[in-house]
Amino acid sequence: MDVNVARWRKSSYSSPDGPQCVEVADLLDGAAVRDTQNRELGYLSFTRDEWAGLLNTLKARQP
Repeated sequence: MDVNVARWRKSSYSSPDGPQCVEVADLLDGAAVRDTQNRELGYLSFTRDEWAGLLNTLKARQP
């Protein structure tokens, strides 16, 4: 899937009106993340395994 036509959504962990806001796009082979306020700077892409590993690590660190 071309990330330029992907459906981006605001992360559920982003603040609604604040500066800490990222968008996530599900891709056929993983996911992509970008800064909502600086979309022109590009994005980070992750394979399925990398994305799953990142999410599992973040979930494990939640209080």
